[in-house]
Amino acid sequence: MDSKGAALRKLIHAPDILICPGVYDGYSARMAAKYGFRTAVISGAGVSESHLGWADKGIMGYEENVRACRALADCSDDLLLQADADTGYGNAVNVHFVVRGFEAAGMAAVMIEDQVWPKRCGHMRDKRVVERGEYLERIRAAVEARGEHDFFIVARSDAEAVIGLDEAIDRVSAAHALGADACFVEAPGSVEQLAEIGRRTPGPRVANMIEGGKTPLLPKQQLAELGFQLILYPLTGLFGAAAAMHQLCTKLMADGSSAGAEDQLMDFASFNELIGVEERLELVRRLQEVEE
Repeated sequence: MDSKGAALRKLIHAPDILICPGVYDGYSARMAAKYGFRTAVISGAGVSESHLGWADKGIMGYEENVRACRALADCSDDLLLQADADTGYGNAVNVHFVVRGFEAAGMAAVMIEDQVWPKRCGHMRDKRVVERGEYLERIRAAVEARGEHDFFIVARSDAEAVIGLDEAIDRVSAAHALGADACFVEAPGSVEQLAEIGRRTPGPRVANMIEGGKTPLLPKQQLAELGFQLILYPLTGLFGAAAAMHQLCTKLMADGSSAGAEDQLMDFASFNELIGVEERLELVRRLQEVEE
């Protein structure tokens, strides 16, 4: 049986482009699996914003991140999860143990970036990046931590916004040469920049689609033609959930009741099915039979 990393590797190298929704809690992970997605990305921004209620500006640390990832893996066995390990939370030694920690938590892949810690969302302004050498030390540590395993490592660079596109391309290309599996230049601002990344970086390549962010939202066929294999939608689900909560809270405040909003809600039975109520009740019944 393939490891999770090996299974993800096969999906990424298959002919079809791979669409990855963002998940941030057990419910969203179960939802992604229910609708047939084989893999999903655990957005660091999504976890920070949904679990802590704070923006993605380095407030969430390693322990909070890996704990959330482990919980998602526990409730979605069939979903190959990709973790956002931010900067690796320190120097190369920290990165080494962080990568091992995410693999032990049930992840199929981990992403390491070149921002200065505390970092911020890649589509926010005023980012800072470390020197190229320090970034490559992080990647080398991640590759060494993986050892002979099939754990998938994504090398991300935010240098385009700070130094320029050439530097970002050079960084992820060098990371790939060290053993990283995929190249991810964050927040290109135009179709022309996406095309440049597709021409000049080794594959597989990651494109990050954030609604309202810096990168144009393109259909999957166009992204495939530009040379991308792995397409992330890390915050789409969270934005959708926030919009729904906004509408329903507005109605509750105005009307004092949810009556009339039933068509905007998942019904009680469907919700219970999604989160596995019957499975748990069946487990209780089996265990009680053993006790008797």
